[in-house]
Amino acid sequence: MARKTTASLRRWLTACTLLLPLAGFAAAEEHAAKHQAARGEPTPLVIAHRGASGYVPEHTLAAYALAVFQGADYIEPDLVMTRDGHIVARHDNELGLTTDVSQRPEFADRKRTQQVDGVTLTGWFSEDFTLAELKTLRAIERIPDIRPGNARLDGSLEIPTLQEIIDLVKTLQLSQGRRIGLYPETKHPTHFQQLGLAMEKPLVRILTRNGYVGRQAPVYIQSFEVDNLKTLSRLTQLRLVQLFSSGQPYDQQVRGSKLTYAQMATPAGLKAIARYAAGVGPEKSYIIPRDTNGNLGTPTGFVAAAHAAGLKVHPYTFRAENAFLPASLRSSDQRHERGDSEAEIRAFLDAGIDGLFIDQPDIAVRLRNAD
Repeated sequence: MARKTTASLRRWLTACTLLLPLAGFAAAEEHAAKHQAARGEPTPLVIAHRGASGYVPEHTLAAYALAVFQGADYIEPDLVMTRDGHIVARHDNELGLTTDVSQRPEFADRKRTQQVDGVTLTGWFSEDFTLAELKTLRAIERIPDIRPGNARLDGSLEIPTLQEIIDLVKTLQLSQGRRIGLYPETKHPTHFQQLGLAMEKPLVRILTRNGYVGRQAPVYIQSFEVDNLKTLSRLTQLRLVQLFSSGQPYDQQVRGSKLTYAQMATPAGLKAIARYAAGVGPEKSYIIPRDTNGNLGTPTGFVAAAHAAGLKVHPYTFRAENAFLPASLRSSDQRHERGDSEAEIRAFLDAGIDGLFIDQPDIAVRLRNAD
């Protein structure tokens, strides 16, 4: 029975990909019309984190398509470079966690150890593969213990190029009758620059070729680094988003700067960001930290300071499983079971955020439609 179920799911996903032009999802059009902001975008903005990655292996056309069918406003592809200069969607340039490369004997000799963003990693790296070689690989679930349903689709789905993602979005815009945005992230930009595979110009070239030009275009480009966003600000008028983590942006570490994310999160730091970016993407704890018991604490002044600087605030990442939720919102001690993620989202909406990255976009869309 398990084999039949998996085969049926795979056939369903294949059919969805082939029949996308015929698909319809009336609720998406209805919610988009109901919640238009001044810029013509729904608010709060629902950004499908790596696609609908809570239901389908991340960064696949199926994950992006499902996110759109669920009503997401933007889909988020993380971008890395291939050896021959193509842009593909993977969360990391190391491929072992999200593809079946470790099961491919023809690529066994590609396994190696290197430094990526100051961290020593062993595995298979996108920059060692041509696009044709990557196209022979298949996606697998990153966290199968938490998302066993996703893991049933292991080996079914290809690694998409940025152009294939754009083609999908344009097809879905026609079938859905609404605007669907792209929210790409440049992954490891300094690393790829050091390899002679800088992605800034190729990325802008692809977006421009597909009609994504200017601040009104449904595109945000995001990065955890600073200098590549400043480079992008000179190459395009598309909106940029500065991501926040802990410690220091890697490009600042390389150049010997002492600039930290904590400094960037101050009112003065946010005003400096506003000179090159339209928004910020902080990890959730910048807005509502968790207390010593793992529960949501008191909101900080981050959102107000960002808004005062003229920046949109799109925190990451909202996930429905207990493994990721505040302690008081978990439904059980089973990490894979779902808890009260809606309560967490409401708390952040009350704190004034403008949008959110989420693995299960249908939850955020449903919450927004209920308002």
